[in-house]
Amino acid sequence: MATTLLEDAARTQAAEAVAAIESQTAAEVVVAVRRASGSYAHTDAWLGAFAAYVVLMVLLFIPQEIHLLVFPPVVLLSYFGGMLLGRLLPSLRRALTSRKVQEASVRTAARAAFTELGVSHTSRRTGILVFVSVLERRVEVVTDYGVDPSLMGAEWQDALTQLSAALAASTAPEPFFQALRRLQAPLARALPRLEDDVNELPDLPGAVA
Repeated sequence: MATTLLEDAARTQAAEAVAAIESQTAAEVVVAVRRASGSYAHTDAWLGAFAAYVVLMVLLFIPQEIHLLVFPPVVLLSYFGGMLLGRLLPSLRRALTSRKVQEASVRTAARAAFTELGVSHTSRRTGILVFVSVLERRVEVVTDYGVDPSLMGAEWQDALTQLSAALAASTAPEPFFQALRRLQAPLARALPRLEDDVNELPDLPGAVA
């Protein structure tokens, strides 16, 4: 999904969606994509430890006689093999990492990206970051001081829910862009576009390291 969103065609679609939103509102929307918001090294280590334990039990209880010198390297290799499995299978890593940890990681990464990408550098402080974290299948929206979510009510909250739901439901970018456009109505109502509005932030999505 991260690669898909950064392909030229998808970037163009994203820019069109952002431009459509900004044509009706004074808000400045930025889309950023990150492959994962956390290293989740503890999950990889847990997988490695589990694999090493299983292999150790096999070595101890199989009927064949095995020299003791074989144990350390085999158990060690199985540990690293388990860690590698977690890195190669994002779905497994996601399943074994608590939702609370994932949510906290995405929230922290989104706020860091908000500063890194300069989303707060708008004249009226109306920047909005739509942060896409692919491994966690979550979207975190960070708003600047000039954007008051309480003024947009349930329609805004529903639009935010649909963003993450679209990301989780499909690896194709189109459902995400459709959900992104749903931000337009509540933003236009709370922050209507002014005659002197100019585009202060890029419309094309970018990757966050």
